[in-house]
Amino acid sequence: MRVFKDAALAMGMMIGAAAIGLQATSVSAGPITTPVVVELYTSQGCSSCPPADELLAELASHEDVLPLALHVDYWDYIGWKDEFASPAYTNRQKGYAHVGQRRMIYTPQMVIMGREDVVGANVPAVTSLLKKYNDRPAPIAMQLYDEGDSVRLTATAVQELQEGVPHFVQLVRYAPMRTVSIKRGELAGHTLDYANVVSTLEVIHQWDGTGELDLSVSLDDELRSALLIQAGPYGPIVGAAKLD
Repeated sequence: MRVFKDAALAMGMMIGAAAIGLQATSVSAGPITTPVVVELYTSQGCSSCPPADELLAELASHEDVLPLALHVDYWDYIGWKDEFASPAYTNRQKGYAHVGQRRMIYTPQMVIMGREDVVGANVPAVTSLLKKYNDRPAPIAMQLYDEGDSVRLTATAVQELQEGVPHFVQLVRYAPMRTVSIKRGELAGHTLDYANVVSTLEVIHQWDGTGELDLSVSLDDELRSALLIQAGPYGPIVGAAKLD
C-alpha cells in the first residue's frame, strides 16, 4: 500500500510534462547508452523521505535512468531500525559530502551522476538534472554481451578522463521492490514500498581509463545488477550499465 500515492501521481505527471527526452534502450547486447545514475540516500526512520522514495519509484520506470536507494543508518536511534540500512551507504554519503565540501549530510538526498546533489523530493530540480545529464555525451563507449548466466562489458574512453585518477568499477545488486510495515518511529503505522533497494555495492575492478576495459559479471537470480564506473571513490560517474 502506498500511503503517499497522491504525491507520487503528482510527481509522475510533472516528470512526464517536463519532456526530459528519455529514450528506451536495449541493454541485452551491443552498444548501450549510459543511464543517468540517481542515488537516493533515505531512511525508514525519516518522516520527510516517503515523497522522495515515491519519486525514485517513478524514475525506475525510465530505461535511461538508474535510480538506486541507499538506506542510511543514522536515523535508526529514533525508534525504528531500517532493515535495509548499511553504514557503508552512510560512509558513501559522507564521502560525497567531503568531496563536495559540504558540512552536513541529510535525508532525503539525491546525488546525480556522482556530481551534484539535490533534496530528493524536489521534482523540478531532479527533472532539470536528469535532462542535463541525459543531453550530455557520455565520456566512455560501452557494449554489453549476453553470456547466459553472466554479462560481459567492454568500455573505452571517447573523451579524456581525469589523468592519474583511478576509476573504480562497482557492482551494484538491488531489489526492484520491497514493502515494509513500519511499527515504530516517525513513520509508525505506515506500510511503504521501496524501489531499487541496494543490497550490495562493491568495487570489482580498478581501471586507469586507458585502453579497453573488458570484464564479465555473473548475474543474480533474485536481485538485479548494474555496473558503475566512477572516478575516484566519490567522484563523477563516467559510465553505468544495467545488466538485467
